[in-house]
Amino acid sequence: MSVTKRVSFEDNAVVAQLYGHHDSHLVRIEALTGAQLNARGNQLDVTGEAEEVAIASKALTGLYERLKRGLSVEMADVDAAVRFARNGADNGDGEGIRTRRRTVAARSPGQRTYLQALSERDMVFALGPAGSGKTYLAVAMGVSLLLAGKVERIVLSRPAVEAGERLGFLPGDMKEKIDPYLRPLYDALHDMIPAEQIAHRMESGEIEIAPLAFMRGRTLAHCFVILDEAQNTTPMQMRMFLTRLGEGSRMVITGDPSQTDLPNNQRSGLTDAVDTLGDVPGIRFVRLTSQDVVRHDLVTRIVEAYDARDKQAKR
Repeated sequence: MSVTKRVSFEDNAVVAQLYGHHDSHLVRIEALTGAQLNARGNQLDVTGEAEEVAIASKALTGLYERLKRGLSVEMADVDAAVRFARNGADNGDGEGIRTRRRTVAARSPGQRTYLQALSERDMVFALGPAGSGKTYLAVAMGVSLLLAGKVERIVLSRPAVEAGERLGFLPGDMKEKIDPYLRPLYDALHDMIPAEQIAHRMESGEIEIAPLAFMRGRTLAHCFVILDEAQNTTPMQMRMFLTRLGEGSRMVITGDPSQTDLPNNQRSGLTDAVDTLGDVPGIRFVRLTSQDVVRHDLVTRIVEAYDARDKQAKR
């Protein structure tokens, strides 16, 4: 049964930003919810099934309040508002994580849970599909803590190439060999800190990006440490890495258990850690899903299609 709800907004200047250029934000909300939006000045008629109308209305109200607080609204924020509304949650932007170049905020209920864990726990495991913000939010938290003087260094690490880290066949010196595999970590940093500051902080040792093999034998004190693509570690490598945690440090381990590059007979260190450490006090495990993917819409649908196939294969 179709219903119509009228939503009114007081500030006409804010309404123009809410609707978007050529009403692009309203078009996006229509596409995501199935509701029809009919704008008449500062009033909107929202028509559709009751659930669709409720989701669209809540998303619009959340975006309006965001604009009233002086924050901008981009298409990704529209998507996030609908995602929160669909899950029955309040819009989750809040204050977010402040970095030099931007404020990074949760764009799904799962991401909000993840950010809360990052702020509360010294060791967090984030498991989820590509595009769910595992690495990006962890880097944002590390940058924020570094800029606030709460940690002395950020250490970012990944298994290079594969669990065995055999780099000899690649051209170039060691830096040239490993840089392509660490590129996503550089990309996240460049989103948050000006390039010249990154170079300066890397020279001073405040930011370190290195393959997992370089962690052996070290104690990482007063650091924010991230291990990315952890599904490609072996259990021995994972144990080595986790025991590097030193005084005043925090550690985040991110990975997608469904995307391991290990040989078929090799157990993933990430899966092994989840099974071994699940009941250890002080460690938080956050599981993100396709509903937390904030890349292109197709990525969400691709993840869901593969998940459905894997579940079917296990029956």
